[in-house]
Amino acid sequence: MAHRLAGRRRLALAFGLGVLAALGQAPWGLWPLTLAGLAGLVWLVARAEGARPAFWIGLAAGTGHFALALSWIVEPFLIDIARHGWMAPFAVLFLSVGLGLFWALAAALARRTRVPALGFVAGFTALEWLRGVIFTGFPWAMAGHVWIGTPPDQLAALAGPSGLSLLALLAAALPVMWRWRGLAASALLLALAFGFGLWRLGQPMPEDRAVSLRLVQPDAEQSLKWDQALADEFLGRLLDLTAEGTPADLTLWPETAVPFMLEYAPMVAGMVTAASGGRPVVAGIQREEAGRYYNSLRILEGEGVERVRYDKAHLVPFGEYIPFGDLAYDWFGLRAFAAQAGATYSAGPGPMVLDLGAMGKVLPLICYEAIFPRFVNAAPERADWMLQATNDAWFGVWTGPFQHVAQARLRAVEQGLPLVRVANTGVTAVVDARGRVVAALPFGTMAALDAALPGALPPTPYARWGDGPVLLLLAGLSLLSLRRPRRNSPRNSPRNSH
Repeated sequence: MAHRLAGRRRLALAFGLGVLAALGQAPWGLWPLTLAGLAGLVWLVARAEGARPAFWIGLAAGTGHFALALSWIVEPFLIDIARHGWMAPFAVLFLSVGLGLFWALAAALARRTRVPALGFVAGFTALEWLRGVIFTGFPWAMAGHVWIGTPPDQLAALAGPSGLSLLALLAAALPVMWRWRGLAASALLLALAFGFGLWRLGQPMPEDRAVSLRLVQPDAEQSLKWDQALADEFLGRLLDLTAEGTPADLTLWPETAVPFMLEYAPMVAGMVTAASGGRPVVAGIQREEAGRYYNSLRILEGEGVERVRYDKAHLVPFGEYIPFGDLAYDWFGLRAFAAQAGATYSAGPGPMVLDLGAMGKVLPLICYEAIFPRFVNAAPERADWMLQATNDAWFGVWTGPFQHVAQARLRAVEQGLPLVRVANTGVTAVVDARGRVVAALPFGTMAALDAALPGALPPTPYARWGDGPVLLLLAGLSLLSLRRPRRNSPRNSPRNSH
């Protein structure tokens, strides 16, 4: 009985340490608490009696971490609470436990190494990378994201988000491995990371491009956005904000901003460009083709002519598509949350770079696509800037939108490219090529932001090589963790004791 109670206390402690580690994520940004939580977790894993107890410790910690960090996941279920509200607690539970399995596996594998603390560092970081890839990927609330907005985030230009996660895990694990010497090593590691970041942030920036942008934030409440009685009002907000003052060279509207489809209401395209004085408008407008529906960005100009479009390629599982969607709808009536036309969206062909002439080449990213560094790296050519059009009203007002914009900022650091982000309710912002927000609108306001387009930096090492170097480094750390540590130095060995 005493052993069972002790085991339960360890699991409760692990859960609490996972919650503590989550406090480094946006909007809290308390990264020292993340390091403390991770250090406690490394200590628990290293002291576990075997792989099975370590697995449960990792699962408890991961569940606590994601339960707090991803608590915003309940928000989509509350948009139509009568229909979907009952699903909210199950969504939190299943997502937290499911993602916690990656932490659990890392802990179990670590206990099978000769240096469990180092094995946990390597395994945890590698499995965080895998979490962003497997089953279409979900790299949200990674350990390394706690550095976003601090000088160490500049390391992402070298090693991407996995490099930032490795920094967090090493800084947490070194004191567990070597006590005071490890604490000193951890402090030195963090000092070097901050020093590199401050140096890089202090380097000259390229000049802004000679392009004026207008970012339109209509602040349409998600529960009312698709109400047909309010469709004209929401379109009117977009048109009025676009037409204010001198027209911009390029106007940007959020994801699915237009509550009409051009295929069924072709006059809307002319209304859009009339408001912009015929200048280009990048508008989030769903489209239909051959019975398929797409979440699209459509560039309109002149008298309403569509110059080019981009169809979202990386869709949100269950939000924008359901596996075997046609059968799920025909047999069970299941449809994706966000698909307002048809039961599900169809995916576009993949990342594209659109040539906008004097306004440069842009890599469009619709909402969720901006959380995937591999998706951005897969672009067919290097762009001059990135555009994220999103509707973060799905994510509520507390944590989700701020975690989302933080990850988008990291893409700018990784690529050395500016990022322009336009959102329905916020955060609407312009981010320079080192990930700094240079202009933004207040969250939850109806407004337009006029801003210049920042210049681009040369391709970063991460833009060239992706995650390969970090994965090689993790493989090396894994091999080191399998070696038996030397308990006695030559000076203190029995052979030399006399």
